Amino acid sequence: MTSRTFIGFIVSVVILAAISLAFFWPDALQGGELRQHDTLQGVAISREVETWRAETGDTPRWTNALFSGMPTFQISPDYAAAKVISAVRTAYGLWLPSPVNLLFIMMMGFFILLLAMRVRWYFALIGAIAYGMSSYFIIIIGAGHIWKFYTLAYIPPTIAGMVLAYRGRYLAGGALAALFAMFQIAGNHVQMSYYFMIVVVGFVIAYGVMLFRSHNMRRWVKATCVLAVSAVLAVLANCPNLYHTYEYSKESMRGRHSELTSADGAKGGGLDKDYITAWSYGKSETFSLLIPNVKGGATIKPEAGSNKFLSLYDVPEAGKLTASGQLPGEIAPYLGQLPQYFGDQPMTNGPVYVGALLVALFLLGCVIVKGPMKWMLLACTLISVALAWGHNMMWLTDIMIDHFPMYNKFRTVASILVVAEFTIPLLAILALKEIAANRDEWKACYQKPFFITFGICAVLCLAGMFAPELFGSFLSEQEAAAYGGYLMEAPYATLFAAVQKIRMSMISADSLRSLAFIVAGAVALWLYGNRKINVRVFAALLVVIVTVDMFNVNKRYLDSASFVPRQLAQGNPFPLTGADRKILADTAMNYRVMDIPRFNEAAPSYHHKTIGGYHAAKLTRYQDMIERHLGKFLSGQPSEANMNVLNMLNAKYVVVGENEVVENPGALGNAWLVDRIVYVDNADAEMAALDSLNPAVTAVSDSRFRDVLGTSVPAKMAGDTIYETSYAPDRLTYRVKSANGGLAVFSEVYFPWGWEVTVDGADVPLGRVDYLLRAVRVPAGTHDVVMTYRPESVRTTGVVSMASVIVIYIAALAALLFAIFTLPARGKDKEEV
Repeated sequence: MTSRTFIGFIVSVVILAAISLAFFWPDALQGGELRQHDTLQGVAISREVETWRAETGDTPRWTNALFSGMPTFQISPDYAAAKVISAVRTAYGLWLPSPVNLLFIMMMGFFILLLAMRVRWYFALIGAIAYGMSSYFIIIIGAGHIWKFYTLAYIPPTIAGMVLAYRGRYLAGGALAALFAMFQIAGNHVQMSYYFMIVVVGFVIAYGVMLFRSHNMRRWVKATCVLAVSAVLAVLANCPNLYHTYEYSKESMRGRHSELTSADGAKGGGLDKDYITAWSYGKSETFSLLIPNVKGGATIKPEAGSNKFLSLYDVPEAGKLTASGQLPGEIAPYLGQLPQYFGDQPMTNGPVYVGALLVALFLLGCVIVKGPMKWMLLACTLISVALAWGHNMMWLTDIMIDHFPMYNKFRTVASILVVAEFTIPLLAILALKEIAANRDEWKACYQKPFFITFGICAVLCLAGMFAPELFGSFLSEQEAAAYGGYLMEAPYATLFAAVQKIRMSMISADSLRSLAFIVAGAVALWLYGNRKINVRVFAALLVVIVTVDMFNVNKRYLDSASFVPRQLAQGNPFPLTGADRKILADTAMNYRVMDIPRFNEAAPSYHHKTIGGYHAAKLTRYQDMIERHLGKFLSGQPSEANMNVLNMLNAKYVVVGENEVVENPGALGNAWLVDRIVYVDNADAEMAALDSLNPAVTAVSDSRFRDVLGTSVPAKMAGDTIYETSYAPDRLTYRVKSANGGLAVFSEVYFPWGWEVTVDGADVPLGRVDYLLRAVRVPAGTHDVVMTYRPESVRTTGVVSMASVIVIYIAALAALLFAIFTLPARGKDKEEV
């Protein structure tokens, strides 16, 4: 790195930090905080764990705050090595306040990648701004998908390490790849890492082809081996999280299908295909990459700690129609019930927009950039777009779901467009690199492709301006199904004619907007190619064009109105309802709440141990119980609901309204002794038995637990009792008194590993009864039963991860020192690809 490049690096870092601060100015620096929906849900379901950790210093691995109890591996993961990783990640973000640091690291990672690919710093700066401010990334900040954001931010610098390794910089490349892969995996969003394996494999193949052509396959083999070691170290550094996520997935909806036979007689693994593809990008919606409002933009926007519905009533064209008399005043209010978004997805926080100029440069790169890298980036882009279509290209989605490992574990297939958001700006900047390296060939080699590719984008924008209906219907599929029969009937015909005009006006306005940025970029490129301006002026113009474009589009989805004052943000995010106050007046140690109106929400978990809750990877057996029994309490047909199921889950209180709560006298408490046990052969029979079972008297169990729970139950005598004596999220103690011994059933969710059960300090096996609950065989007499959730794997994986983190940091420090002390003598590496 020359002194000029070093200065350019420092200047770029300052500019990226300044843009990040400017985007969130003044809110992030004046005490404002985002109160994102998903973040708040995480706060609610993790409150029991966080409170216990603050009070005791211990981190429980189990919580009873939602779904009657589940592990915390996907709720509030906390491991020793994670703290060491987090400290360095904070420094990488320059200790900037959140969410300023998020935007900065997203841009910085792509900047590092472009430098590794030997792009001049001023072109790398353009790419960094374009990538980091791609609309999807800003949208997920507003939605609170922070761990997804972190994962995506660390992918480009991980690939930068790969690039350096294949250029022969083994130590620097391996250390960089290991460091950022470790950060990336720590983001704990396997879906994003999985999607980017397409790009990772693409880079491996592209460099393999390039090095094969240059007769240097030895370097490819060495670099690949180094990167394999880096990958192993990054995985081991995160092994507590990865291991427990993997093991937990075997019992969750994401990795294990129900043992119950479905209506069509099928059993299998993974998520249902309709669930996987519910959020599929429409084919015409893909033009949002070029024209952001091609399908109306967003359904909702974060505002003051909640989500504001974006209706057609707020579109300027609606006001014009009303003022001109084309939309009668009595009909106009109905526009407030219709969303601005009219794409294929059920709803969205905003479109995927990568920048009109970047799309034009990408198409130019598809023509003028030569070699395997171009073809790899183009292929990854097309694959990403096709897979994002989901149920709109179901034959391809079926292949992926049925034949590619783990693909059926992920929902929201539209999010795979993050790959296109990476490949489009990368190839666009490589096009600039190509032109800058061969500017003398502008007229001979580049001018014609320039006019053609920019012309294609301009024509598409002109089509959007003057014939927006070419991009599809003004109604979404769901709206067409719901309202199609009313389109020609009065007075609805007037309303929907207005809807069409308003929505088409949104396409036209944004088409003109995109055309303006394409023309501005085209003028700058033409001036540079014809030597009317120098490279720094050219780069500065593109920085301004890209920044203004992305800055203003992103403000549609996240702006000052999205923030709340810090004093409010740090207060109680879930104010107590009247029902909450009545329940909390009960100071008993451990009971559960069935909140019927908010069963599927996270909020009740903030204050209570709940029967319901919100989590995308709940236990499969619990989901079975919701579908077969608990869901009937929510269906409006409570007469069909089975109160015995609520009783055995110790639902002491049932909330039926915001201020209305009913105490359930039938709740069975924390534990009880049963009179008999009945064994059945399979899950279907066990679930069916609950329809008529009195759980206070009889337990039903799968025959697999016969050896654990015994073939029969001794007669229960008067005075036999069992009660809970102390409570911690991951440690429950009971006192049992039984004349003949017997079978104790606990209103706690059974989980097949990690729970240790002792009777007077002696280990005893844990069984499962009533499809969902724990059960223990207890001897005659008075005894103490203790249940502790203490997976040994937490300790062993923790040791491995800490050792791996130390190795990665040592390697990164060694690479940095080596670069510093060898830089003066290194010169230009003639072997670099």
